[in-house]
Amino acid sequence: MRTAVIVGTGLIGTSVALALRRRGVDTYLLDTDPTAAHTAEALGAGRAQEPPEVADLAVLAVPPVQVAPVLADLQKRGIARFYTDVASVKSLPGREIEALGCELTAVVGGHPLAGGERSGPLAARGDLFEGRPWVLVPTEHTSDLALNCALELVSLCGATPVLLGAEAHDRAVALVSHVPHLTASLTAARLLEGSESALRLAGQGLRDVTRTAAGSAALWTDILSANAGPVADVLEALASDARAAAGALRRVEGRGDGAVEAAAELSELLQRGADGRAGIPGKHGVPDVGFAAVEVSVGDSPGELARLFSAAADAGVNIEDIGMEHSSDQLMGRARLAVLPARARVLADELRLGGWTVRVADRPGSQGA
Repeated sequence: MRTAVIVGTGLIGTSVALALRRRGVDTYLLDTDPTAAHTAEALGAGRAQEPPEVADLAVLAVPPVQVAPVLADLQKRGIARFYTDVASVKSLPGREIEALGCELTAVVGGHPLAGGERSGPLAARGDLFEGRPWVLVPTEHTSDLALNCALELVSLCGATPVLLGAEAHDRAVALVSHVPHLTASLTAARLLEGSESALRLAGQGLRDVTRTAAGSAALWTDILSANAGPVADVLEALASDARAAAGALRRVEGRGDGAVEAAAELSELLQRGADGRAGIPGKHGVPDVGFAAVEVSVGDSPGELARLFSAAADAGVNIEDIGMEHSSDQLMGRARLAVLPARARVLADELRLGGWTVRVADRPGSQGA
């Protein structure tokens, strides 16, 4: 791949462009918002202009409902040899692309599973896709050359290709992405009813659960609408579980007949959650082992985390994962270092000798709130 056109210079599009530029690909940036395109250009993502000749690949970084009309226009203008998109829904764009009479042999649907709460080109990173799955959705019409070009794109961005059908993809992302975002937003919306004193009690658990709710409401309305059926299916099942939990809690609250059975029902729901969480692939794509958490108080000043990591390296302990919880009242935070259980005490002892305040928990976040 020598040349690529990135259509849409938001977070994902600009990150694709930055990744390609790092690998020597000439990139051209198109956007209906000239300010966004020129911002991406200033970041080194490419040139904010149409390519002087037919590009090898056009990457459509636009919302799902815009994929088909934008693709039809680009093919009419002969912008590129091959085309892919990064929309998080695949069935709806696929049907609309076919209905508009687009040249299907040159098209491969795509969806990189990466992103963030912030949007726009200023949030972009050239390493955003490193090690992340990138779904490709070829159809029976897709040529081998088009698929190979899309696979090269994934490789240049450092991602891992995953081939899926459109419907299988949409059901999967409804479960692992779209409904989690929607429930995060619904949970965060409940906080509008909370008092200031209540919100000051918020711990890292609430921040983790509501993190994605900070995303663009307009963008997510487009995404959820484009995948409405699969999202509604998962949401209805989740609502059924929520009603069951609420019913069990009401019976427990009454302390009457059936309270013991209701508590057992609630416990079963919670255990199903623990079992589901355990199935999420962790480091190196395998389920997480039972890491221990070494919790360390860290001052809010430059170099403190670097000093902590250096101390762990000196102790010969590998940090498998890290989480941060910040105090709302003090210039302090708490770092939760996930390590192998056999190494937790070694790390804790070495850190204490270095003057750190340390606590060892069974698992990261096991203390709940």
